[in-house]
Amino acid sequence: MSNGPVVVLTALNLEYQAVRQKLAGPQVHRHERGTRFEVGTVQGTSCRVALGLTSKGNHSAAVIAERAIQEFSPVAVLFVGVAGALWDTTRLGDVVMASHVYAYHGGTSEDDGLKARPRVWEAPHGISQLASHLARLNDWADPAPGHEDAPQVRFGAVAAGEVVQNSRISAEAKWIRQHYNDALAIEMEAAGVAQAGHLNGAPVAIIRGISDRADGTKNSAEDRNWQPRAAANAAAFATRLAVELVGELEEDAMPRDDRLRAADRLDRHVGNTAHNSTVGIMAGSVTGSSVHMNAVPKASGPTDLVAELSNFREQLGRHRVEGALDEDTYREALADLDSALRSAGGNTPESSKRTAMTLKRLRGLVAECPALVARLAPLVATAGDLS
Repeated sequence: MSNGPVVVLTALNLEYQAVRQKLAGPQVHRHERGTRFEVGTVQGTSCRVALGLTSKGNHSAAVIAERAIQEFSPVAVLFVGVAGALWDTTRLGDVVMASHVYAYHGGTSEDDGLKARPRVWEAPHGISQLASHLARLNDWADPAPGHEDAPQVRFGAVAAGEVVQNSRISAEAKWIRQHYNDALAIEMEAAGVAQAGHLNGAPVAIIRGISDRADGTKNSAEDRNWQPRAAANAAAFATRLAVELVGELEEDAMPRDDRLRAADRLDRHVGNTAHNSTVGIMAGSVTGSSVHMNAVPKASGPTDLVAELSNFREQLGRHRVEGALDEDTYREALADLDSALRSAGGNTPESSKRTAMTLKRLRGLVAECPALVARLAPLVATAGDLS
């Protein structure tokens, strides 16, 4: 697994700012050719992100994407921003994640018309699977005061061309809808980023918030209202995806024996079988006559898991008092813990999955406290077993 950050690229400054607001402690990183990136962590986590601006167009996006890949050797490249919807089924403010990308301007011009010859790049399977899971959990969006309908994540093709598409009746608009009728969104950079990722062996995800309908209303008052909201929604889903992606890859990178030890550590205990003797032990905890080494007692079901999570709250408080956790991290950790407790009480496979995902995020928050990470490991395993 790469030790690099997740690279997040945007084409517009509005999109850049939406992602930057999600980062803590961004620091300028200057490429030797002058390209500037900012590297920070997603707020409340240890997930590192390198943020860059490509400007408009597939060609510029491809150059900057390749530069970022060469510079950072990233875990993945996420291209994040706004796009137009090709069909009314996708709502303004929704997020489209590309299942595949069409470079739709490839073609041949013949006497009987323009024949489509697109290039196509598919999204990496693992990232698509994780994104689908997060979409099902549906807890990634930032609250939007005054808006009852939460944005939804939709999966489908994204068409990337070389011109701004702002019509439904022009010859090109009709041609696109005829030849690429499965495309949900249209924009101008995804093909360049996808090509750069393909050539450099870097997984790429395209995440676009829908800000208009590519129907002649660009630059209207409605478009100006929806652009920042669509950009914020895309940034919220992208940063959540980045956090979960890094967490899964870190877990997968653990040696198999270490993973087994983390899952089975709760079962290990020491029994004193020496006749008429006393044994001294460095124990993690003691329950009845069982001594547990460096772990909490194993939770065998939802009720036990809820109890152990409640006990974990005391551990968080102790680390805060001792100064091991700062106030902001402590508050974020409590919020995740409360969310995990609510899910753990659901007693369904889906709620257990949600609990496991939330605990993984909590583990990232307290990554600087090995004792807390060690206590969380078996609880994550238990939640996974119940799903």
